[in-house]
Amino acid sequence: MPVSVILTVLNEAESLPALLDSLAQQTRPPDEIVVAEGGSRDRTPAILQEYARRLPLHVIAAPGSNISQGRNLAIGAACGDVIAATDAGVRCQPDWLERLTGPFANPAVMSVAGFFRADPRNALETAMGATVLPEARDVNPATFLPSSRSVAFRRAAWEAVGGYPEWLDFSEDVVFDLALRAHFGPFAFVPEALVHFRPRGSLAALARQYFQYARGDGKANLFPRLHAIRYCAYLLLAPALVYTAVGVNPWLWLVGVLAGLAYLRLPLRRLWPRLSGMPPLDRLRALVYVPLIRFVGDAAKMLGYPVGVYWRLTRGARGRPRVTPSGVKPGPVASGNTED
Repeated sequence: MPVSVILTVLNEAESLPALLDSLAQQTRPPDEIVVAEGGSRDRTPAILQEYARRLPLHVIAAPGSNISQGRNLAIGAACGDVIAATDAGVRCQPDWLERLTGPFANPAVMSVAGFFRADPRNALETAMGATVLPEARDVNPATFLPSSRSVAFRRAAWEAVGGYPEWLDFSEDVVFDLALRAHFGPFAFVPEALVHFRPRGSLAALARQYFQYARGDGKANLFPRLHAIRYCAYLLLAPALVYTAVGVNPWLWLVGVLAGLAYLRLPLRRLWPRLSGMPPLDRLRALVYVPLIRFVGDAAKMLGYPVGVYWRLTRGARGRPRVTPSGVKPGPVASGNTED
């Protein structure tokens, strides 16, 4: 069963070696690794050329492509019947590919969801991972939509749903996952197929990320109920609670505190065991960061979602062209067997 690993890269010189090293150490080596290179201006192309000497690496030049276009180009150029997708910024467990592709021994399996785990370096990143990344025990396998950091599917499934949505620049893997699930049922969930993902290293980076995610949700009309609940909580319920606590009954502040703790229950539960071994000051910082991360992320989502909705309403059908997976012309293909 030939397996192709695909990914897209753009200015990933800092994180790319860790990913490629981890792919070189797989217990089930990939038959090929196809990389869509988006026109990097750092050392990314040189790093890919270096690793092509020891990995079955094929690089497609795709300057100006978005993530969906790059993934579709890489999959279209791949030879494997099974496609495993990952992303720059992660490192894979040595048995990641073996576990991720194991379920395909059953011919009925069309898609497999792996999982990812936070790989923090400091107190902020530890709190970030606990706040924004789920744990396997939080997941309902019947409804789980995997990140394209760790997912695999048959080529036939990718073709059946028309590939990744090239009209969408963020939340594209959610739309792709929903299409796969609608066609073929739930993903086979293999939480042991792990990649390690370093969380965003600053609140500003988190805000940019969540603004873009929410803008993608608005473009694709994803999760409108969840976004509506967030607006109601922050713009209606919270002001009403503050007004009532100040002007009517000060004991309502206690209700607000309890509601806030309930909202932070999951990230605090995830964070608590990770505090062991941290210096006391870092423990305190991590605990303080959790509500800040939640608030910054929610604010960014509330700003980004209407931008996406406006795009969808003003662009209409023109904003969502039916693009085939071969809709972008690739540049020259570099094989891992070439020499300088």
